[in-house]
Amino acid sequence: MSMLNPKDLEEAYQDFSTNLNKWAPDGVIEVNLALLSDLGLLHTADSEKEKAELPFSFNVIETAEKVTLFNEQFSVWIVPQTTQGKSTTITFLARIHQNKLQLEIVFATTGVYNTPRYVLKVLQHFIAEILDTEAMITSMNKNPS
Repeated sequence: MSMLNPKDLEEAYQDFSTNLNKWAPDGVIEVNLALLSDLGLLHTADSEKEKAELPFSFNVIETAEKVTLFNEQFSVWIVPQTTQGKSTTITFLARIHQNKLQLEIVFATTGVYNTPRYVLKVLQHFIAEILDTEAMITSMNKNPS
């Protein structure tokens, strides 16, 4: 399977970010105390000893505007910005399937949650959730009742 090239990834990012209402009709998920609690990430995010690491390797493209992480399965765009005087990081997570990108989730970290550790912890959670859901769908399709 061939990997998408940086030009394809940039075109997809531009489409996703300029047409956010089309691609993410539920909007941008705000990372806050309630979300971290709901996702079960409070105890792990609070632990300084536990490092946030993604379960597999990514290629990295860093520009002044954003950091793009990508591999055969996912593309992630981490975009730091200042909104209303607040430093915010918007993270776009897209699944790559048959050389097409499908935006899965967009989340924002602000204030005390706007640290690389929180961004990676939440990203790691959503990637695991996508992979788990996909594995469940695949097993259901293989074993119809």
